[in-house]
Formats: sequence, C-alpha cells, structure tokens
Amino acid sequence: MKLLPPGTALCLAAAAGLAVAQDDPQLARNLAASCTGCHGTNGRALAGSGMEPLAGIEKEKIVQKVRDFKVGTKPATVMQQIAKGYSDEQIELIASYFAAQK
Repeated sequence: MKLLPPGTALCLAAAAGLAVAQDDPQLARNLAASCTGCHGTNGRALAGSGMEPLAGIEKEKIVQKVRDFKVGTKPATVMQQIAKGYSDEQIELIASYFAAQK
C-alpha cells in the first residue's frame, strides 16, 4: 500500500471536514448567530433600533446585499469587513436561514 504525501493527506482531511460541516443542519444557525448583535435574535431587529431586520427577507436579496458589502459596492460602517469574513457558500447558508425565519 502506498502512503499519501503529508500535504495531500492534510488537504484530503480538510476537504472531508468541510463536507461534514456543510451537512451540519446547525451550521446555518451557528453562522447567523454572529448577526444577532445588530440584527436581533433570528434576524428580528427591534423596532426603532435603526437596524434592518433580516427575518423573512428573500434569500436572494440577502445574498446580494452581503455580496455588495463584501466587494465594497454598498457602503457601510462595519458590514464590509464582516462580509469579507464569509465564503459565498456561508453567505448562502446565512441567507437561507434568515429567509426561513418568519
């Protein structure tokens, strides 16, 4: 039996871990939890807070806004930096989570 070079083995292990993480039903909720400080629990911002609620917004609208923040076409105070911390797949998961909140 031939052993894989250490670098190849490490990449395969990381890819397997990512695949498991994507299948985790709680991943979207866990990623979205970082939004609660500004956008409220489950995306339900408090009335009068000046913060946009995310709960129930169409997934595509959330994805587009976050991507606009990420590339800098939508100005913001902190969202541009926050958005840069997420992959496109993570943005999709977060948007799906908030779209499902009613």
